[in-house]
Amino acid sequence: MRILQFHSDYIEYTPIKKEILKADDNVEKTQTRLEDLVVAFICIEENDDEKTIQSAILEIKKYLDIINESSLLLYPYSHLSSNLAKPDVAINLFNKLEELAKEKLIKVSKAPFGWTKSFAIKVKGHPLAENFKVFDNKNQYLKSENSLSQVKSHNITHESSALSLEETQKSSWYVLTLEGNLVPLDSFKISKNGSFEKFVNYETQKNRKVDEQPPHVKLMKKLAIADYEPASDAGNMRFYPKGRLMKSLIEQYVTRKVMEYGGIEVETPIMYDSHHPSMASYFNRFPARQYSIRSDNKELFLRFAACFGQFLMAKDFQISYKNMPLKLYELTRYSFRREKSGELVGLRRLRAFSMPDCHAFCSDMDQAKTEFLQRFDLSIDVLTELGFSITDDIEMAIRFTEDFYDKNKDFINKLVSKFNKPVLVEMWKEKFFYFVLKWEFNFVDNLGKAAALSTDQIDVENGKRYCIEFVTENGIKNNPIILHNSPSGAIERVIYALLEKSAKISKSGGHPSIPLWLTHSQVRIIPVKDEFLSYCMDLAKKFQSNHIRTDIDDRTESVGKRIRDAEIEWTPYILVVGEKEISQNYLNVRTREQGKQFQIILDDLIEEIKQKIGDKPYLPLNLPYLISKRPLIMV
Repeated sequence: MRILQFHSDYIEYTPIKKEILKADDNVEKTQTRLEDLVVAFICIEENDDEKTIQSAILEIKKYLDIINESSLLLYPYSHLSSNLAKPDVAINLFNKLEELAKEKLIKVSKAPFGWTKSFAIKVKGHPLAENFKVFDNKNQYLKSENSLSQVKSHNITHESSALSLEETQKSSWYVLTLEGNLVPLDSFKISKNGSFEKFVNYETQKNRKVDEQPPHVKLMKKLAIADYEPASDAGNMRFYPKGRLMKSLIEQYVTRKVMEYGGIEVETPIMYDSHHPSMASYFNRFPARQYSIRSDNKELFLRFAACFGQFLMAKDFQISYKNMPLKLYELTRYSFRREKSGELVGLRRLRAFSMPDCHAFCSDMDQAKTEFLQRFDLSIDVLTELGFSITDDIEMAIRFTEDFYDKNKDFINKLVSKFNKPVLVEMWKEKFFYFVLKWEFNFVDNLGKAAALSTDQIDVENGKRYCIEFVTENGIKNNPIILHNSPSGAIERVIYALLEKSAKISKSGGHPSIPLWLTHSQVRIIPVKDEFLSYCMDLAKKFQSNHIRTDIDDRTESVGKRIRDAEIEWTPYILVVGEKEISQNYLNVRTREQGKQFQIILDDLIEEIKQKIGDKPYLPLNLPYLISKRPLIMV
């Protein structure tokens, strides 16, 4: 006996022609449509008997339980084997299979036996949505695999049901004010041409496609931060030395902030077995498209988040209520999502990205809400220190179920109060993801496109789904509520937002810049003559010994050309060193931030820069400190 099972969004079939004498009678030639079910294509072979059927129904029931489905269609399908049972035996066993399914309290229906039928099926996209089993008559199955090879000619498509629902689910839109008023969006007066209006339009219209190049793409190339990699898949970028340094500093800073908050840093694999039971239903509750690979006859997928790695780890922990909330953290390098090609542009949306991901396992909803507020403050702090103004640069969206809002209005209003601006609300009648509440801090770029940075979610499903348990004060085992927080969002997207913000500043007549602590060369020294190079090298060492990245433009270009090049690279401090500066023991300094030139002694300048950098991470230059020794990066 052979069974090909598909966890399906729907199947439509129409009986066309009666093919055998023993075929079912009284069959109407009309289309039948069934939704959200398992479709089991059944092929009954010679030597199959009731033992085979009993073994098969146990496996079908087990499969239904794993993917959390209760509806089943038995569909006779002789094309899976050439060793078929006689028709009268096959139809009796097929009917027996239906009886056993009903005894197992399965909601079962069956397609006509002995008829040619046309059908169309849409299969869900999770790793266990396709399942093929072969049984013998000794009460066991011989083979189990995922395969579409037997039905290639039919209309089958694959995607996560959560992804489909995200695109089609109807929701209600509101604005939640600082006073706690939930105002229908069409009744709220939004200021024209502001970032909130652009954000609202982007979210409600759900148009993610980018039709023109955003300014940050030109800037990331001009500043030699990053570029497209034509030899890779779209959405996988190359980062030049300056970009790699910038990423490293942001990664170190966010990681330190999470660990100060109490995060426990771990590391998990970047690929997972598609057939692992715990992956199936979670995959179909997460709106992401994945990369799939094969290795040693094993079907694997590249992770799209750190969630399941941390969940599988927590499942193996012995956790007491005294350990709660337990906070696991990983900065994934990388997470992978097969975003639509039309949405891929620059650093805004990628298929491979680095994501700080911190999960807090909480004992109950009260503890989860307390922790949620603390993480909200953490995210505001992180974005502010990365160079963003919450007031001017960030818009907030919050999404929740109607039931959760009705029971937690005061808690949700606290979040809005902390944000201190009206927020966009998307409300669902029912939960179709694994979370009941999610908020996002979004940056709106120069094209009016929004990109989420910080985010957090209240997950009420995965503690149970992954069998994560903790022992309560009363000695009872419970499943935790899980919070999913990225305090910064993807590292690459932070760089995108900083460059887009700089483009806005430039457009308004200001001096675009990168935060001082993230700039590759914080000080550029330009000797007027070669004979001053030795003095400049000693000067650079003093800066570097104070953790200030300093380089020297020792090229044989004119002073004016070297100053212009330093300004093109957005160097914060430019020092021109000549005979007068050496003899009078002061420095002539040009600053990018203030756009002016002044004189200052070395120690005072060092102190000024150190105060501006504060306690941010430090790394040395990622290129030779003599400009003449650097390769020319063609961008």
